[in-house]
Amino acid sequence: MRTFGVEEELLLVDATTLVPMPAGEWDVPLEEQSGGSGHRLTLELQQEQIEIDSPPQHTLTGQLEAIRLGRALADGAAATVGGRAVALPTAPSPVTPHLVPKPRHQRISERFRLVADEQLTCGLHVHVAVESREEGVAVLDRIRVWVPVLLALSANSPFWNGADSGYASYRYQVWSRWPTAGPAETFGSAAAYDRHLQAVLASGVPLDPGMLYFDARLSERYPTLEVRVADVCLDAEHAAAIAAIVRALVETGARAWRTGIEAPVVSAAVLRTWTWQASRHGLENNLVDPGTGIPRPAGDVVLQLLDLVRPVLAEYAEEQTVETVIADMLAHGTGVRHQRDAHGVRNDLGDVVRAALEATHRAPTIVAPRDGRETNPWRQDLPEP
Repeated sequence: MRTFGVEEELLLVDATTLVPMPAGEWDVPLEEQSGGSGHRLTLELQQEQIEIDSPPQHTLTGQLEAIRLGRALADGAAATVGGRAVALPTAPSPVTPHLVPKPRHQRISERFRLVADEQLTCGLHVHVAVESREEGVAVLDRIRVWVPVLLALSANSPFWNGADSGYASYRYQVWSRWPTAGPAETFGSAAAYDRHLQAVLASGVPLDPGMLYFDARLSERYPTLEVRVADVCLDAEHAAAIAAIVRALVETGARAWRTGIEAPVVSAAVLRTWTWQASRHGLENNLVDPGTGIPRPAGDVVLQLLDLVRPVLAEYAEEQTVETVIADMLAHGTGVRHQRDAHGVRNDLGDVVRAALEATHRAPTIVAPRDGRETNPWRQDLPEP
């Protein structure tokens, strides 16, 4: 069973006014906040963000617990400077971000100017262990057509600069301003992947490999494949379920490679249009069917993804739990719908943040039974497995 881990970026807001706030100098060093849990808390590009790296997990229940603990640790750290940590990919109200004063960040700001200055977005990054770079690239080639669906499942960022953007994930649009962001081509081998990275770096545009912001890539720090396309999710359950789908997708892609199944032939330019569609509508309209390249109802495309990864989910005893949360997302929406619903009551962006804080730190609804199987998922009217 492959291990998988999650990195979440959270927005820092003032505990009283609920507007984005810069962390400034933390009263307690972030590394002291983890309490030996294996989590790592760090600042990101802007002072209005905090990132939580959770330790690798083997089970969906463990992943959910790690995500919840990471959020609690981030919220505790934010409290030391009078703030809260909330799972919002973009700030609903207007904000002028404050750069974290590190030399690398200063160089990024000097080179990319307004793109960097306005870059206050929070994502969900899922790491899945791979056995080698060769396997990792083979998997990247085989899962890339499904990455837009993962974005749609996570969509949680309708507001930007005080207004509804009209997008389900406007974070993705803002993030796509970076010249190295977005889908990559099919590579065919680790050597070809490395040549591509070197060619991009040779252009002198990105400062270093850490700025190769592909929607999915091989990690330079860990022996993992990293899917970076998703918004940070309001609900920890949604984040954990998406992470489980990513792990199952990686394992499915690895098995396809080992059995000689070729990677789908779709150019990066075409794949970018599929991802735009996911960013624009999330699950509220059509998604592009990876098998045909034409639009179909989002629910149908999501069910295709579940059919693809179901054998692995079943092996990992995660099938029913993942299917339950996906059914809930299709029926009741992702974070984008809940944000718009909160805003629609009084047209108050503060209500959006208040609702997001409640969802970010909501009490757990998954419990692990004694036999270790996943159970008690999100819909209480469903039978136990």
